[in-house]
This record gives sequence, C-alpha cells and structure tokens, in this order.
Amino acid sequence: MRVFILAGEPSGDRLGAALMRGLKALRPEVQFDGIGGAEMQAEGLVSRFPMEELSVMGIAEVLPKIRHLKRRISQTADWVADTKPDVMITIDSPDFSLRVAAQVKASSDIRCVHYVAPSVWAWREGRAQKMARYIDQVLALLPFEPPYMEAAGVRCDFVGHPVVEDPLASPDEIAEFRAETGLSNAPILLVLPGSRRGEVSRLAPIFGEALRPVLAALPETRVVVPAAPGVASAVIDATHNWPGNTIVLDSRDSAGVDVARRKRAAFAAADAALAASGTVSLELAAAATPMVIAYDMNWLTWQIASRMLKIDTATLVNLVSETRAVPEYLGPACKPAPIADALIALLEDEQARAAQLAAMEKTMTALGKGDEPPGLRAARAVLDGLN
Repeated sequence: MRVFILAGEPSGDRLGAALMRGLKALRPEVQFDGIGGAEMQAEGLVSRFPMEELSVMGIAEVLPKIRHLKRRISQTADWVADTKPDVMITIDSPDFSLRVAAQVKASSDIRCVHYVAPSVWAWREGRAQKMARYIDQVLALLPFEPPYMEAAGVRCDFVGHPVVEDPLASPDEIAEFRAETGLSNAPILLVLPGSRRGEVSRLAPIFGEALRPVLAALPETRVVVPAAPGVASAVIDATHNWPGNTIVLDSRDSAGVDVARRKRAAFAAADAALAASGTVSLELAAAATPMVIAYDMNWLTWQIASRMLKIDTATLVNLVSETRAVPEYLGPACKPAPIADALIALLEDEQARAAQLAAMEKTMTALGKGDEPPGLRAARAVLDGLN
C-alpha cells in the first residue's frame, strides 16, 4: 500500500505522524511519500521539501509568497500523478492542500482524503460543495462536523481530536516545576501570546498591558509564558517590559522530552490562563485550566473574516460544549482593560471557574477521551474508505 501524505504546519505534522503510526499498525507494509515536518519524518517520511515553506497564515501574509506557493502546488500535484499512490491524504492547510487535490483529481482518479474538516459551520459554507468535486473523504476532529460535509455529498468520519491522548502532568511533575521555577505556592497566570511571530508581535503588547491591573489587584500572582522554539526570542523580547517578574519558559535549550514535561506541568499548575485563540484552548481544557481567550490580527484579514463569520464564538471549548463559559475578546474587542477585568473575575470567582471546568469535561468527552486513539481511528477510516 502506497500513501502520499502532506501537511503544511506543525499541528498537521502531528496529525500526520499519528495517522502514519495507525496505518503502520494496521498495514505494516505501507509506504509513505509526501511533505511533512519532524514528527512525520520520524515515522519514516522523506519530505519532498521543507514543510516550513507552507506555514503561512492570513491573507496579507500569504500574498507576498503566492507565486512560490503556486509553484509548490503544481509540483506536488505532479509528484502525486507520477507516483500513483493508492490514496493521497492532505492534512489541514486548505489553501495549499485542497488546490493540490483539485489538480490531482483533474488528471486522475486517485482517491483523495482530507484530514481536518473545513470550518464550514463558522464561515464560507460553500467550501463543502466545492470540496465535493475533488475530495472523496474527510476526517473530522470535531463531533458536530460530519453532517455539514455529508450534506454536500462527501463522506465524513469523526475520528476524535489528538488533544484527548496528550499526557497530563503528575503531581510530582507539578511540584518539580514549581520548585525549578521558584514559584512555591504562588498563584500562576499562564500567558500564551501565540505560536507565530506575527501573533506574538500583535498580542504581546496588548497582553502585557492587560496584566498591569491584574497584578495590581492580585500582587501575589506570578506570570508564566511558555515559548515555542520558533518564537522564543520574540517572546523574550516582547515580554521584557511586562509588569511583575515574568517567567519565560525558553524551550530552545532543553531536550524535547523536558520541554513537553515542563509545558504540561505549567499548564496543570496554572490557576488561569490568557491565551491566543486557537487549539491551545483545547490543551488548556485537557489540563483543566480556566482561561480567557483573546486575539487580534491584520486589519485586512479581520475586515474580511469578520463579515463572513456565522458563529458568535470562536473558542472551541465553547463550541464543542455548547456553552459560552470561556470569555473571549477578538479583533476590535481585544483590548487590555476588558481582558484584565475578565482575568480578575476568573481568578476571584469560584463559580466562573467551576462553569468552565464543567464545560471542559464535556468537551473532552465529546472529542473522544477514553476511546481508541484518534490516529488509529483515522487510519481505520482511511482503509475503510479504500475498501
């Protein structure tokens, strides 16, 4: 069995690696080709070109690189046509992945599977009908997504979200983290200003100003900022003038296992978090850490996206749990004062924290916690589609 598999960013790389493990467990003879990052390469993929070339986000950010991306789209489609795999699996990164799939289908009958359903429930519902022309099957991370795709005539399998199998910090790991960082029993506010440099540059000044009234009202609180390797230097620069004695967890000087251990311990130890909008809300939910979500973006991107949204919340915990327990401040609402008020209320109000914890538990159950690992479920769905 030959699989051409491609991902365009770290989250897709992680999904791809888990799916590859699942396929190897069910079909040991499987062979892989495609594009992926370090995690997929660790599972045996030799990437055709560096995945980082595709890690671009936002309309304004994509425009300067559009020619190069178009060239890569055509190259990738040609590679698929030449190698004739049993199935091509594209993972997220729809602006790249779906264009590749469209070109592949235009010249062949190779089965095309797309992993991560487009958020047609949030905006641009016409994408489902468009995908039906060249995507045979969709693997969904969220339980409410299959009906939207099936209505457009595309098979869609809910396979669970990878966050449900993330390891959680033990009490010993939490105690070790507090000792290592000198936090003792101080209340911890986790601050997560994004995993891309553009996000950090936009959000860090806003988050820093939001911390001033929080630390004035709750002076014992310590601020901890986990920084991914790709943005560690940007985070350190952006937080040097934040109030309080901010602790930045720089992951560049640690082995991978230590980084993962320290991150999960920080998440579990935190009393609350201020985070950029995105899948990190699910990581916080898995760790049972109450949160406030905030996000700002390029003006042009916001003007276009905000006019197309069909939902009143972008936080996945709110959507999956069918609550609005997590406060969020997006676009023009992403201002220091309201964010600070929400954080103070969350740190001081036990009922607000309890409501969030209940929503988080509901979310994790709905995403497949306790079931078969998502990567294996995804592999079974791919093979079932082929059969």
